[in-house]
Amino acid sequence: MRHYFVLFLFGILLAASSCRTDFDTVASSGDLKFSKDTVYLDTVFKNIGSSTYNLKVYNRSKEDINIPTIQLKNGLNSKYRMTVDGMNGNNGKIFNNVTLLAKDSLYIFIETTADITDANPVDFLYTDEIQFDSGSNLQKVALVTLIQDAVFLYPKQNPDGTKEKIEIDGKDVDGFYLDENDETNGNQLLFTNDKPYVIYGYAGVPENKTVAFEAGSRVHFHDNSGLFVSNNAELQINGNVSTTKNLENEVIFEGDRLEPEYSDVPGQWNSIIFADGSTNHSINHLTLKNAKIGLDIRNQDASTFQIKNTQIYDCSNYGILAQNAKINGENIIINYAGLAALSCVYGGDYKFTHCTFNNTWSGGQQFAVNLSNKLAGATPETNPLTQATFNNCIIYGSNTNEFNLDKNTNTAFIYQLNNCLLKFGSTSNPDYQFGTDTAHYNAIILNENPKFFNLNLNKLNIDKTSAAFAKGNQAYTIPFDIIGNTRTSPPDLGAYQSKDFPK
Repeated sequence: MRHYFVLFLFGILLAASSCRTDFDTVASSGDLKFSKDTVYLDTVFKNIGSSTYNLKVYNRSKEDINIPTIQLKNGLNSKYRMTVDGMNGNNGKIFNNVTLLAKDSLYIFIETTADITDANPVDFLYTDEIQFDSGSNLQKVALVTLIQDAVFLYPKQNPDGTKEKIEIDGKDVDGFYLDENDETNGNQLLFTNDKPYVIYGYAGVPENKTVAFEAGSRVHFHDNSGLFVSNNAELQINGNVSTTKNLENEVIFEGDRLEPEYSDVPGQWNSIIFADGSTNHSINHLTLKNAKIGLDIRNQDASTFQIKNTQIYDCSNYGILAQNAKINGENIIINYAGLAALSCVYGGDYKFTHCTFNNTWSGGQQFAVNLSNKLAGATPETNPLTQATFNNCIIYGSNTNEFNLDKNTNTAFIYQLNNCLLKFGSTSNPDYQFGTDTAHYNAIILNENPKFFNLNLNKLNIDKTSAAFAKGNQAYTIPFDIIGNTRTSPPDLGAYQSKDFPK
């Protein structure tokens, strides 16, 4: 009995020692520590909310402290907003009497939504600071973000509250048709390099119109947005070789989140759709990133779609999806796609020279290149593949087989690979006899590593140690590579001429 009494008494003493009076604290003395002295919120477009950034505040002392105020220097007029340990304070701007326990820490989460007029007109930086306490105990953490001006294009709001719609594939989607009132410089629908463009919904190119993008133009697409090129409409992308890493002459299509952590996230926006009957398209020096389907090309008219010096990265479905299209592609790079880097289905006519198709998407059976003369649900379900020629190309990736043929033998299926580096496992299937089937395969380099510089950074450059070095056929040479370097004789395979990697 005495034993149980002792245990009971010990429990009471332990509980008493664990109980605290109602947050007995001492005033802060300006000795807070911070995880950073400046919070950089990266670049945002005007009036578009930023991502959420965090700051950790530490109390290194042995006493619980009370911080009289945590506030933004600009107070209620600040374009920043905070939460402090889950509390919103006064509109996320001012917090009073914040308790921070001994040897503990708290999180502050920071966001901003600012206009270009709020920023410094010289460097376009919008700044403020978080102030802890005041007077001799005042401590500060700076806040900095770059505000970028832009042209915003979006569907109009109807009187009943609904948004303007356009029809794509028989469905009404949020969208609008470009015209001379959309700040695209007149009725030729020209996108300039003066400011970036941000598109919400689908921007439609009307019938019998041409949309053109001049060198250096930038287009950012919001979630579920894209570009739709209508029947008899035309797209011209007129980029050029850049001389710096800023890609000053490249035309760039990507999502509208500018923070670095979004730079290689797939599926941030939808696609560039070329409708059946659209015509005479030309793409030169385009970099396209982070779409669901990069270029979604439906059966056009009889004109050839020219795609040159183009890079397509990080698409959640396809880099290029072509249905019964006619494409001539030179110096194209596609890397990382959820289904296929290049998928040509329902027949068509294709010629690709000095292209690099690579797919390192994990978690399934993806391909670098898929060819088919079928399309489920189409009428008829098969269509002739009159040509699919690959010259001096690299077709590679992380799966065992990166080249797929899906054919109906009752319909034409004509294809040929010449001087290509190809990844494919062993098989007895007669369609994949790369060493003996000279009607379809010539000078194939099988399952040798091209040794790309850095796949994770979408740098598919090669050097002289690559299996693709000097393995091309001079008869198919494109004189300059994707960044303007002169090709040697014999040429290297793929879109890049080999160079020594930077040290």
